[in-house]
Amino acid sequence: MSPDSTTIDCDSCVMQHSEACDDCVVTYICNREPDDAVVIELSDLRAMRMLASAGLVPELKHRAR
Repeated sequence: MSPDSTTIDCDSCVMQHSEACDDCVVTYICNREPDDAVVIELSDLRAMRMLASAGLVPELKHRAR
């Protein structure tokens, strides 16, 4: 594994099988229907873009057609 990457694995999470799983983004993404989109609120998208422009998180790779 690259030192520049992070692996999120439920089996290594100390919160596994707790109420925290109900509000976890990984649970949300993994439990959705195969063709369902992941919807992000505009305020969250703006925050992610600001963090990315500051170099704190990777840039969102999705591009609209």
